Amino acid sequence: MATHLADPRDFSLVLGGPLFQLFRKAHLAGYGLELLPYRIVAVVAFTWLPLLALTALEGLALGTKVGVPFLYDIEAQGRFLLFVPLLVYAEILVHQRLRFVPSQFLDRRLIPDQERPRFDAAVASASRLRNSVIAEVAMIVLVYVLGLQFMWSQRAAVDVATWFATPDAQGRTLSLAGVWYVYVALPVTQFLLLRWYFRLFIWARFLWQMSRIKLRLVPTHPDHVGGLGFLAATTAAFAPLAVAHGAFVSAWIASRIFLHHAALPDFKVLIISIAVWVLLIFLGPFLVFSLQLADARRQGEREYGPLAAHYSLAFDAKWVHSDSAPTEPLLGSPDIQSLADMSNAYTVVKSMRSVPITRQAVIQLAASTLAPIAPLMLTMMPLGEAAKLLFGILT
Repeated sequence: MATHLADPRDFSLVLGGPLFQLFRKAHLAGYGLELLPYRIVAVVAFTWLPLLALTALEGLALGTKVGVPFLYDIEAQGRFLLFVPLLVYAEILVHQRLRFVPSQFLDRRLIPDQERPRFDAAVASASRLRNSVIAEVAMIVLVYVLGLQFMWSQRAAVDVATWFATPDAQGRTLSLAGVWYVYVALPVTQFLLLRWYFRLFIWARFLWQMSRIKLRLVPTHPDHVGGLGFLAATTAAFAPLAVAHGAFVSAWIASRIFLHHAALPDFKVLIISIAVWVLLIFLGPFLVFSLQLADARRQGEREYGPLAAHYSLAFDAKWVHSDSAPTEPLLGSPDIQSLADMSNAYTVVKSMRSVPITRQAVIQLAASTLAPIAPLMLTMMPLGEAAKLLFGILT
C-alpha cells in the first residue's frame, strides 16, 4: 500500500536550510516565517550598518576626502538598503503563495491514483533539497571562490578613490570599511541571491517532475489550461524578487550616470536583458507542461468534435429538416440551451492554451522589474513627460 504525505501543504521552498535554522535559533523567525521586520533589520544591521560606522570613523561617509563617499555611493545604498531587504521580504510571500501548489494538484484531481507515489516522491525530494546543508555550504564556497572575485573586479574598475578603496602603486588599498565590504557584506548579498536561485531551481525541478506525470487534464476546463490555471497565480509571489532585480540594475546604472556621466539609453540592452531574464526564470519553468497541454487539446478536439457534430446533426434533423412539425414549442426549448452549452464547451477546447501563463502574469513581472528603473528617466526628461511615457508603456 502506498504511503502518502500527511499534508501536501507541508511543501515550502523557504522553510528549511541552515540559514533558516540559524534565524530560528536567534529568534528572528518562527515556523511560519514570522518576525519578518526583525530579520530585515538584522540583515541590514549586519551588512550596511558596519559600513556606515567604519566610513564615519574614517571620515569617508561624507565630504570630499574621496571621490565617492559612502553615502553618495548609489550602488551600495541600493544593494544593502533595497536589494537585500527585498530578498528577505520575498521569502514570506513565496512561502504563503506556493505552499498550496501540491495540494492543488490533488484537490483538482490532476494526479491519477496510480501516480500518487511519484507525486509524493517529488514533494519529498524538493524538501530534501531545500534542507540541504551541503548545498548552502557549496554556495558559500562559490561566493568566496568566484563571486567575490567577479564583484571585486567590477568595483575595482572605478578609477577614483572611493570609500572602500584607494588606488596606489600596488593596485588598490582597502579601507577598514572596504575590508568589511569585500569580505563580509558583499558575500552575504551574493549568498542570499544565489540561495534564491537555488530555490528557483528546486521549484523548476518540482514542476518538471509534475510534467513527467500523466496528468488528468480536462480540455473543457474554464481556465483554458486543462485545470492548471492556478499555476499562473503563483507568479505574483515572485514580484518582490522581480523588483529586487530591477532595483539592483537601477542602482548600478545610476552610479554610472552620476559618476561617469553616462546616459540612460547607453544601458537599453542591459534593461531589456534583465526584463527578459526575470520573465525567463519565473515563467520559463511553466513551459514544461506545454507538451501535455498540447496533447490534451488535440485529444479534446478529437473527442468533442464528433460529439458536437452528432448533436448538431440531431438538432438540425429535429428542428430544421424534420419531415413533420415539432410537437414541442421552440421557444424555451432545452434543446436550444443544450446546443449553446455544447458550442461553449467546444469553444473552450479550441481555445485551450499550450502554456499555463497569462498576459497578466507577464505584465506584472515586467512592470515589477522595470518600476525601479523608471525613475532614471528623469535624468533625460522632465517628470511630466516621463510619467506620460511610463503610463503609455504600461497601458
